[in-house]
Amino acid sequence: MDVIALLPRLHLLRFPVGQAYLWRDGDALTLIDAGPKGSGAPIAGAVAALGRDPRDVRRILLTHFHEDHAGGAAEFAALSGAEVLAHRLDAPVVRGDAPGPPPVFEDWERPLHEQAVKLLPPGPYARPPAVTELSDGDVLDVGGGAHVVHVPGHTDGSIALHLPGHGVLFTGDTIAASPVDGTVLPGVFNLDRSRVLAACHRLAALDTDVACFGHGDPVTEGASAALRGMADRTPV
Repeated sequence: MDVIALLPRLHLLRFPVGQAYLWRDGDALTLIDAGPKGSGAPIAGAVAALGRDPRDVRRILLTHFHEDHAGGAAEFAALSGAEVLAHRLDAPVVRGDAPGPPPVFEDWERPLHEQAVKLLPPGPYARPPAVTELSDGDVLDVGGGAHVVHVPGHTDGSIALHLPGHGVLFTGDTIAASPVDGTVLPGVFNLDRSRVLAACHRLAALDTDVACFGHGDPVTEGASAALRGMADRTPV
């Protein structure tokens, strides 16, 4: 796992598939997404390497239920005592109380998905017994006030997290960056692409300096222009 400093209080944690982010508020840390199965111990090691105790991570905010984002949540919560949070529509899937609906693939997405699945650890993963449920418009005590933005389409309960006081946006898999040239694009492997495009336009309307995606390099300067350019290229 790679650990990359993006801002003085923000680090990127990159896994073989997907990535998570660690945000610092004084003595308290927040983990946004938790990587796939087996990520709990590496995340704890990364926190320790930054000079902090895993117990300093107070919460794990999941942008959606997919395994490459939620698979490590129970493991790291057990190591840190952190609270796990997800949108109310995805929380039952995160807990293992309900199955998650599969993506509706575009034909060109199928080989990409097959390649991604091969990089995930085999077998089932642990589920957190308790998940705090979030709704659109909730404001969390993160970054001076983190706004939960419900952006259904990738999953029914996909969320973004906007920190307007810092100009930082965590998009989950609603938006991604191309691994080839960094172009900002709507995410793939969606439940409903039309809703994803509407969500992309909603996020592009936010004032954002830094955009952190579930896949692909973040945009660390002038993110609003990159997101609005994406929206202009992909009309709803």
